[in-house]
Amino acid sequence: MLLSDTPLLDVRAPVEFDKGAFPTSINLPLMNDEERHQVGIRYRQSGQQSAIALGAVLVSTELRAQRVAAWAQFAAQNPHGALYCFRGGLRSRIAQHWLTESGVDLPMIEGGYKALRTFLMKSLASLCQAMNLTLIGGRTGNGKTLLIRQLGDSVDLEALASHRGSSFGSLGVEQPRNIDFENAVTIELMKLEDAGIAHVYLEDEARLIGRVCVPDTLRNAMQRAPIVILECDMQQRIVNCFDDYVPDLLGRYQHLHGEEAGFVAYADHHRNSLARIRKRFGGENYHRAMTLLNRALTLHREHGETCAYAEFIELLLRDYYDPMYDYQLRSKYHRVTFTGPADELIDWIKNQ
Repeated sequence: MLLSDTPLLDVRAPVEFDKGAFPTSINLPLMNDEERHQVGIRYRQSGQQSAIALGAVLVSTELRAQRVAAWAQFAAQNPHGALYCFRGGLRSRIAQHWLTESGVDLPMIEGGYKALRTFLMKSLASLCQAMNLTLIGGRTGNGKTLLIRQLGDSVDLEALASHRGSSFGSLGVEQPRNIDFENAVTIELMKLEDAGIAHVYLEDEARLIGRVCVPDTLRNAMQRAPIVILECDMQQRIVNCFDDYVPDLLGRYQHLHGEEAGFVAYADHHRNSLARIRKRFGGENYHRAMTLLNRALTLHREHGETCAYAEFIELLLRDYYDPMYDYQLRSKYHRVTFTGPADELIDWIKNQ
């Protein structure tokens, strides 16, 4: 199911779904949060049968019809789907029974969410032991993510985390929950293994990608893995950063908020991101960078001119990101197996 991206119907309460689910799951609960809360209290006080009776009262005939209709629509749209609750117990059986009564056949996952989640965590541990991992490292803006996507035998951790990994890396959207991220990463690794790929390339990420944490099991494996360093000249790095953090990011914000409000949100993003690194960047550098940023934003907004971003980007790369990267690289330089530009690195990988 996980390898084929089977659509999954999650009948747990929204509060449970919000704590973690799977990439292809949709939440259409048997009971909402308040109904589940009341039934839980009754179960603890009076046992299962009394709780079932209360559930039947709370989920009225009208509510039941609405929920079955939503499930039936899911089944019609996803004929190869399946449903689950937390442990594959009473709620799954009730949902499946109600669907059967309405003429819809939808299989139930034995063991439910808990079984799937346990399976994935065990799979991640075994995959990290069995797979050969190589990290793609290098300075900010050198095109690591582009190379990861070009290689194919890879997992784009930043895409799964909905974040570019840097201090400015927010994409203006909510990041996945840690559990959702872990599940998605594991499934991507499983797909590579299923395709017979034993050597996997990942970007050399920090423990946190935005607010999402790389699973400890994978992080430990990454800390043992060899590293190849992608090199790129400063001018190309400026171009790469510009592409990601000006037209692409502005487009994302304007898609979400509209043209005018989107530009305001985009400008706030850059100013707030710069403010967050003020202490590490130093007061003088911060004020100079903020002056350059405000100038670039004004020219962009009032005249459609974007060339002024280059000086701001170069200052950040040269005086903030590069010293930080060079410091971090010292502790892992013994793991570096190759250093070079993208074309040479790709040729080196092909010959391994």
